[in-house]
Amino acid sequence: MTNDQTGGDSREQGVEFGGLMDQLRDHDYPTTLEQLLEEYGQAELELADGSETLDSVLSEQSESSGEVRYESAEEVHQSVLNMVGDRAVGRADYSDRGGSLQDEVEEGETDGDQSL
Repeated sequence: MTNDQTGGDSREQGVEFGGLMDQLRDHDYPTTLEQLLEEYGQAELELADGSETLDSVLSEQSESSGEVRYESAEEVHQSVLNMVGDRAVGRADYSDRGGSLQDEVEEGETDGDQSL
């Protein structure tokens, strides 16, 4: 059994949904962004550099798109991941795999010279 099934760690792509994901799965769909924010807007999403409410993450979407409708919890989940973007990553341009590709290019290697 995975941690997700036991209610444990529900972190994906740098976002910890916690119990909110279960609540979203139990919600009746289709639904609007307005309805979701009314019910779950104050739920905390843990990111690499702190936390944000569902309202603060998804309200950006309503400002640019007008009325937003969701057909499933998976659509809400994907929307959250899209909206947090780099804020969920932590340190930008960090890799635990040694130097970066940019370092190699700066040392005179061209993209064609690099192997995977």
